[in-house]
Amino acid sequence: MKFKIKDLVIVNAGADKGKTGKILKVMKSVLRGAKLMTQPKVIVEGVNVRTKHQKPRGEKTGTIIKQEAPIHSSNVTIVCPLCEKSTRINYVITDGKKLRQCKHCHKSFI
Repeated sequence: MKFKIKDLVIVNAGADKGKTGKILKVMKSVLRGAKLMTQPKVIVEGVNVRTKHQKPRGEKTGTIIKQEAPIHSSNVTIVCPLCEKSTRINYVITDGKKLRQCKHCHKSFI
């Protein structure tokens, strides 16, 4: 998967189309045998926010918690930190290091 934590991404599809945010968590796909068990997903800050109602336990009162839900990785695109456009990523190996490269401006970044 080409996404890393703290990458700036833009949402391409869904109810939150056009919103941008940083990636908080990356969940990779899992293969068990020949079967794909989970899909590759990401959690983006401030996007796909859901409300969770927490029951009162003991002396604590019930609360409503807002938290981000996962989005399929095909519905987001990385925003290049150099040219600030949504772009695809190419990998380039220079001096033994694997760097990511923007397809628009052809500049490498980490």
